[in-house]
Amino acid sequence: MEKSGRQFLKVQIYRGSNLPYYLKSKGKVAGTYIRVGSSNRPADAEIIAALERQRRNISFDSELVHDKPLADISLEPFQEFFKEKTGEALTDATLRKLELVKEFQGSLLPTNAYVLFSDCQVKQELFPYAKIECARFKGSSSHEFLDQKTVDGNIAVQAEAAYNFVLRHINRGAKVKGVYTESRWEYPVVAIREALRNAVVHRDYSLAGKDIKVAIYDDMLEITSPGKLLPSIDFNEMDARQSDIRNKVIAPVFKKLGIIDQWGNGLKLIADELKAYPEIEFKWFEKGLQFQVQFLKKDYNQNEASSVMEEFDREQAGIRSGLSWGQVGTKFGLSWEQVRLMLISCEKPVMIHELMTIMGLKNRSKFRKKYVTPLLEADILAMTIPDKPTSSRQQYTLTEKGRRLLADILEATA
Repeated sequence: MEKSGRQFLKVQIYRGSNLPYYLKSKGKVAGTYIRVGSSNRPADAEIIAALERQRRNISFDSELVHDKPLADISLEPFQEFFKEKTGEALTDATLRKLELVKEFQGSLLPTNAYVLFSDCQVKQELFPYAKIECARFKGSSSHEFLDQKTVDGNIAVQAEAAYNFVLRHINRGAKVKGVYTESRWEYPVVAIREALRNAVVHRDYSLAGKDIKVAIYDDMLEITSPGKLLPSIDFNEMDARQSDIRNKVIAPVFKKLGIIDQWGNGLKLIADELKAYPEIEFKWFEKGLQFQVQFLKKDYNQNEASSVMEEFDREQAGIRSGLSWGQVGTKFGLSWEQVRLMLISCEKPVMIHELMTIMGLKNRSKFRKKYVTPLLEADILAMTIPDKPTSSRQQYTLTEKGRRLLADILEATA
């Protein structure tokens, strides 16, 4: 190869399969090195174990937990979630088929994936870091928190809970197109949801002390996940329907639940929605042993909103709908953001447990008393089965008054 009058010889060394490679003079423990950024660092025991799993073509989530019997690990919340999403019961046969449990010397033992899908104390003991830390910061630095949330339930519901935290802290505006009013989030939320799901499904659960982080600033949204990008995935070719799996048990379970669809579609979904958001720049990085994506507002400095005008617009939206924001705070005891998210969530009929997940709350009776009942009494929400208030199939949706209020809110924040 010739460049600028000089001859170059390109030597390409392909990755071997007999991992880990190490300096023979130092031995495997002291002589195994990894590349982190621009430097070489000694690999610790966790990294060496991960390299050995790659050589044997097994994944961390498929390994057996020998010192915790199945009887000590409750899957009850996940069983209900599984039945709701698939219509099937999570039987012993299904657990075996999904490889969440395996037979060992005549006994059934849980895998790491089985523990990660639980909500019990064993999960907190073995995987205290298998969680998502969400934060909304003031301004464009991490000096001051406006809100924080730790999502530490079973991994099947983590991505959706983090996604709902994001929705609570980003704006949704509206613009008139012909005779219709179209609403639009300030960020590509389909892409963000997919990035969160990828973070949960493909993170490296063997890295102790590292959790997923979701950070929202005035100028960008950032998602950081433990584990480097898999070597066969190239984020520069997002339209290419690439597929690779780090967690060989967790990923098929997520697919069966409908949380992820066909292999290789994730990056293309992100790429497709980004095309509709030319004002958002997408970046990705490998930082140490973590993978990070950023959604940045290109015109943040030019279009930074005035908080005074936002408050004025909110008040005007309330006045147009016949409901002042003073009433919202006094009568309902809800904040602006809580009302906004409740109305957005109820544009289509929704079950109460889904609303609770969106709002990040767990106590059903308190949620019903503080959030649902006041909005029902104000004729903003309605039941889909009004003659059977306690029906297990009961859903909640917006009334005409509720839709007018939501339209005014979206117009005010456009």
